[in-house]
Amino acid sequence: MGHKQIVVIAHAPSENTAKLRDAVLRGARDDSIQGVEARWVPPLEATPDDVFSADAVILGTTENLGYMSGALKDFFDRCYYPCLERTERLPYALYIRAGRDGTGTRRAVQSIAGGLNWRQVQEPLICQGAWRDEFEAACEELGMTVAAGLEVGIFA
Repeated sequence: MGHKQIVVIAHAPSENTAKLRDAVLRGARDDSIQGVEARWVPPLEATPDDVFSADAVILGTTENLGYMSGALKDFFDRCYYPCLERTERLPYALYIRAGRDGTGTRRAVQSIAGGLNWRQVQEPLICQGAWRDEFEAACEELGMTVAAGLEVGIFA
């Protein structure tokens, strides 16, 4: 049996959002977790095949005017219908870098993921307000949690 795959589809337009993406990947690739691989695909480059290859997806976005990033919306616009009946029950997690409260962004992503019938495996992580270093630790934990869940088969 091959390795399970996590695809991180995350918009990382700034140094801080790149730190969050890297923390998610670091957590998902933790040495204590065996048989799980993680890779990042920028939303503007992600294709339905990236989703088809995934055993779980971690979505990352900035909050833009109370909504997800245009890049993540573009990914959903291009991939929604090809993925609609082929990725039902796909485990996913979400993190948001929010200047405000992130609720509109969370609601928008959950609505689209719900339409795809993807399965949210943990509450969305909202890194809210002014930058804090603990955002990185929280993102690392998110990546590790998803990878550990795949490793032990609780998302099967």
